[in-house]
Amino acid sequence: MSESIKVAVAGAAGRMGREVVKMVLEDPQLQLVAAVGRSTGPVDAGSLVGKPDTGVILSGHLAEALERTRPDVLVDFTNPKSAMPNTETAVALGVRPVVGTTGFTPEQMEALDKQCKEQGIGCLIAPNFSIGAILMMKFAATAAKYLPHVEIIEYHGDQKLDAPSGTSIKTAEWIAESRQELRQGNPNEEEVIEGARGGYYNGFRIHSVRLPGVFAQQEVIFGGHGQTLKIRHDSYERAGYMPGVNTAVKKIMNVTGLVHGFEHFLD
Repeated sequence: MSESIKVAVAGAAGRMGREVVKMVLEDPQLQLVAAVGRSTGPVDAGSLVGKPDTGVILSGHLAEALERTRPDVLVDFTNPKSAMPNTETAVALGVRPVVGTTGFTPEQMEALDKQCKEQGIGCLIAPNFSIGAILMMKFAATAAKYLPHVEIIEYHGDQKLDAPSGTSIKTAEWIAESRQELRQGNPNEEEVIEGARGGYYNGFRIHSVRLPGVFAQQEVIFGGHGQTLKIRHDSYERAGYMPGVNTAVKKIMNVTGLVHGFEHFLD
């Protein structure tokens, strides 16, 4: 078997981060060498996820942890505020970022692409690592060719920081590539309450629902004469993202430059 891939995890104390730590520890092809998190103090990463101690102690300083352990890949599920500086830090040290945090601007991604190519390494920024969600987006893009009237409703918990979600924006981009811009609804429509019609994108609307008790769902609704088509994906737990993250960690080793979207790693 080839040499294991050394992995660092940023946001290791968070709910997604813990799932990543657990996934890495359970894969003999991966080796956890660093875990970064600010909310737990210096605890062993293994005990954090209910496994035996690993000798990897959580650190509060990303750059120091990366310089000390020299991982091949950094998996980052932190927040939009931290993601860009974390990614730049990793790239500067020759570490390949796999980022599940949204909020990057096109300008930031262009800059990261240039930095990665200068270092000869790859970087993945993916709004969603769920294979089911990728299929939902692909199916929606296909349907938009035939049913151009569409709206997106996405549901997340009330603590999510960005709206609309990165997945819904990516879905909207794919739909826009499949249809001409079409301003939908009554041309004399008036919003009695501001925002009632949702966010505007390429002629259609995106609606963001934020409620406690909700995990992650998205519904793409198409309307035609006498019919509707609904394409929906529901995520029930964070473990559902881990097969995608695992694939990304392994495939990023053979990439140079920035890749936006996990779909590019699906065969």
